Amino acid sequence: MNSITTPSYSVHFNETAYVALNSHLAKSNYSKIFILVDENTHNCCLPIFMSKIEGEYDFEIIEIEEGEINKNIATCTQVWEVLSELDADRKSAMINLGGGVVTDLGGFVASCFKRGIEFINVPTTLLSMVDASVGGKTGVDLGPLKNQVGIINQPQIVLVDTDFLNTLDQRQLNSGFAEMLKHGLISDAAYWETLKGLSDFDNLDDYILRSVAIKNEVVQQDPTEQHLRKILNYGHTLGHAVESYFLESQDHELLLHGEAIAVGMILEGYLSHKLTGLGKNALEDIKATFLERYKKVEFEKKDIDTILTLLKFDKKNSHGNINFVLLKKIGEPAIDIKVTPDLLEEAFAYYAE
Repeated sequence: MNSITTPSYSVHFNETAYVALNSHLAKSNYSKIFILVDENTHNCCLPIFMSKIEGEYDFEIIEIEEGEINKNIATCTQVWEVLSELDADRKSAMINLGGGVVTDLGGFVASCFKRGIEFINVPTTLLSMVDASVGGKTGVDLGPLKNQVGIINQPQIVLVDTDFLNTLDQRQLNSGFAEMLKHGLISDAAYWETLKGLSDFDNLDDYILRSVAIKNEVVQQDPTEQHLRKILNYGHTLGHAVESYFLESQDHELLLHGEAIAVGMILEGYLSHKLTGLGKNALEDIKATFLERYKKVEFEKKDIDTILTLLKFDKKNSHGNINFVLLKKIGEPAIDIKVTPDLLEEAFAYYAE
């Protein structure tokens, strides 16, 4: 798999990734290297990763608790305190070995510690490989509110080792696959059709490469999300609100990111049909595709009311307006679309049909 180059760094794949990593470590002269993991990646991924390192380095392992619920400032503070206790300095570096929680939080911690130390991302979930690997977004949640505090700051390199996918269960793979389907919906109708036809996840390398390339093409044109980069948020305005609600609710099972975004893509597909010209057949195709792969979520009236109140915290909002990314057709998005409250209620009714 060929490496993908961004203006600031490169994404390297499989064995090429470790060649690039070892070359980078050999020439960087870091004073200390901290590897951030969660409980799962400490056990399942760290031994694999360490076996690929050539040379002797001063490594320190920092473990955080796994899960989106721990992606917060309190966890950041704990990591900053450990870095201080272990005498990290401005010539130290952090390697973030994990899913999106680890890479988002670890990148933010590194970007702020002593006003910034270098970091390397090693995504270990399908979601983080196709989503967090490109773009430089770092940050944490405020309570259940997604990604409210953060900074765009680029890693030194990103390493994608698809062998780590063997450590994931089917639910985690499905969660990441939702983002890949999104890439087809916003950019490449043929890619959408190809992904729809996949019956298993035995060999995803080429598709991961394509998804990373799609995201990189978008980010290069709009690094700070002023215009075009917003299209990557298709399904996320309502999807993030759903995810936040289920993260906080005591009455519902926690939803993984991709599961919530799958709901959001159906809901926003309906809004696209009503507002931006998405055809009825395309809408039904989107709904059928996601409901075939993702368990249907049951929403009560009180759930919907609370979810809709959470929309005001979406990062794309400005001047009091809630801005949606919708579809004109599969592969062609539209940004900054205003939606009336009655249509939001209709979208949930359509989802429930």
